[in-house]
Amino acid sequence: MPERTIEGCLEEKPGDRGKLARASWNYATVISHNPETKKTWMTPVKLPSGSKKVISSANRAVVGVMAGRGRTDKPILMAGLPQVQGKEELLATGVGCSHKSVKHPFGDGDHQHISKPSIIRRDAPAGRKVGLIAAHQTRWLRRTRTIQEKEN
Repeated sequence: MPERTIEGCLEEKPGDRGKLARASWNYATVISHNPETKKTWMTPVKLPSGSKKVISSANRAVVGVMAGRGRTDKPILMAGLPQVQGKEELLATGVGCSHKSVKHPFGDGDHQHISKPSIIRRDAPAGRKVGLIAAHQTRWLRRTRTIQEKEN
């Protein structure tokens, strides 16, 4: 391969079917060739991580970039996806009634409604304790203004 060739799916050892630079839109670059070595020609390659590795010139590779550019750039549309649920800081909060019945107590149904009282007792088990926990009052309180007469 000529120098500065962009390659993907490089073999680390001859005949191992490609172990390096296999992820989407990853590529490795041939830095130079070193024909001075006696036994086998060795080629330094720059990997996608930025590190450099010396591999045998007998190794095979696919010329070009691996497919799938922009795969990680897509927005995560649902907060219920497992890749978002595993993080500490969630991307968004999902509505309980939009989940399946196995995922949330308010889930299931043809349209999004809670279909049961949202007030739950304080000694409920952990999986049921969603909604208004031991609520004394469920309606919004109207703020009352106290009008003070201006003293002249």
